[in-house]
Amino acid sequence: MTPTPELRARLRKLLNDPIPAGGSDADAELSDADLDLLLTESQNLYGAASAGWTMKAGLLQAQIESYSVGQERYDLTPLKDRLAHALAMAQQYANLAQVSGSSVILRLTPPEVL
Repeated sequence: MTPTPELRARLRKLLNDPIPAGGSDADAELSDADLDLLLTESQNLYGAASAGWTMKAGLLQAQIESYSVGQERYDLTPLKDRLAHALAMAQQYANLAQVSGSSVILRLTPPEVL
């Protein structure tokens, strides 16, 4: 696919990777260059979303699950749950990519003319 600003914006929504208000693509998980690469290497938008969620799953490994400041403790969603979610989303979009990319060929026999 050829990347366009519209496709990049739509892919960003499918990947739940917004650019913060007043920010740039450097403030998001995936840069515009990353999105362009996903779009270029995919046959359709859902294939790019599937590859993007797989990429996001790989990025999770460096994140923390909990931290404490003094006597306060903050627990975030466990990594295994976030990883499972990212991989489930990748599979969901992979399924959609197969459905939207399929085609059907019908063979018809014209009626006999009397």
